[in-house]
Amino acid sequence: MGLLIPIESRILVLRGQRIMLDADLALVYGISTKALNQAVKRNIERFPSDFMFSLTETEKKQVVTDCDHLKSLKYSASLPKAFTEHGAIMLANVLKSPRAIEASLQVVRAFVKIRKFVLDHSALAGKLELLEKKYDKQFKVVFDAIRELMIPKISKPRRMGFHSG
Repeated sequence: MGLLIPIESRILVLRGQRIMLDADLALVYGISTKALNQAVKRNIERFPSDFMFSLTETEKKQVVTDCDHLKSLKYSASLPKAFTEHGAIMLANVLKSPRAIEASLQVVRAFVKIRKFVLDHSALAGKLELLEKKYDKQFKVVFDAIRELMIPKISKPRRMGFHSG
């Protein structure tokens, strides 16, 4: 049974990390956000700060503004939780249902796919820089066109603009 949720489009970049919000993970795992957060609360020792963190009020407003599917969070009294790849995997261990196991595989694959995409494009960008240095400005238009093609139009992680550090 395949999941119909486009997981890659639900992975956001927040505080310099790729994350998924509790509401999106609950949807993927087939449970309510409340049930997901209760399971996390019962197993909080499994979710250190590098696996999960709460959004600030400012971050919450930003994701609601930038992500249409998160509009319902606008009226939530609680701050959403953000799960890193490791936190999303840990949820499967906490939830233990057959759906959670299947969903965790899909989540891991989505994170890996995005990581590979970023690495592949980073390598290509480096090669383009070398070529630009080697050849004069006559090929600038070509290099600019290639860079434009490297920008993903669908399913790229959304950079929310909040970085710690």
